[in-house]
Amino acid sequence: MKVCIVGAGALGSTIGGTLAAGGCDVCLIDSHGAHVDAINRSGLRILEGDRERTVAVGARTSAEGLTPVDLVIVLVKSFHTEAAVVAAAPAIGPETLVMSLQNGLGHEDIIAGVVGRGRVLAGKTYVGGVFLGPGHVRSGVAGKETVIGELDGGSSERVERIAAAMNAAGLLTIVSPNIMGTMWDKLLINVAGGALTAITRLTYGGLYSLPVLEECALAAIAEAMAVARAGGVQLSITDPRDAWDKASAGLPPEFKTSMLQSLSKGEATEVDFIHGSVVRWGARCGVPTPVNSTLVACVKGIEYAATDYPGKA
Repeated sequence: MKVCIVGAGALGSTIGGTLAAGGCDVCLIDSHGAHVDAINRSGLRILEGDRERTVAVGARTSAEGLTPVDLVIVLVKSFHTEAAVVAAAPAIGPETLVMSLQNGLGHEDIIAGVVGRGRVLAGKTYVGGVFLGPGHVRSGVAGKETVIGELDGGSSERVERIAAAMNAAGLLTIVSPNIMGTMWDKLLINVAGGALTAITRLTYGGLYSLPVLEECALAAIAEAMAVARAGGVQLSITDPRDAWDKASAGLPPEFKTSMLQSLSKGEATEVDFIHGSVVRWGARCGVPTPVNSTLVACVKGIEYAATDYPGKA
């Protein structure tokens, strides 16, 4: 299977490198020139536990000159989705499928606006990746599921074929007949700590030490669950505390959420696609979302304060 990873940061490199090591024909695309150069010069170094391996995989900073592939996996920051898919056009042919494995909700609609809904698959992954330096990532693949499916639910020959290829390459992949429920289950886990860690600047060790933060997280999760149910989504998570516990399962106290990492680097967060998704769905379904609305506002305020604007103290 020919695969193009659009957004080969920590997670994209981990997934792309795993697929390449397992026999897939993979091309990594990322705007980080030093990372791309290091991969092309010395291979992608993947550290899993205390074992490191080097994987030969092609990398580039743009899709220019590529020919169509079987599958494009989108892993850029949420707010770059449309531009990234447009730029990946050389790799997208008549039979190419495009799938997001990004955090949050709403990416599939954006991608469909570029390539058409019939060519879009949905997915969520529990695989982890940490960027250690150009051409070097820490991988969390063992035992971590990637779940994929058709947007309208159910299975199909094309989804089963992709899942089989990913499994054969060593990436545990499951086809879900309820991909929207799967996506909301993952969203609940992101809601548990995303904005709270960004606002407080706490790692999971701190977040899970203060009962008042736990209460706030559980309220945000409960809100999101109410919105999902009102929208007809079938969740497998039935108690807010389950999402709270799953969010930290297997992670060290020093773990930083992607939202906290973004703010720490002075970058915009993906809050609009996580807590903001809850707020938008709530407005459509007539479910109040005061907790998630407040969390979005606080993160937006922090982002704004980090930029130069008239009257800033």
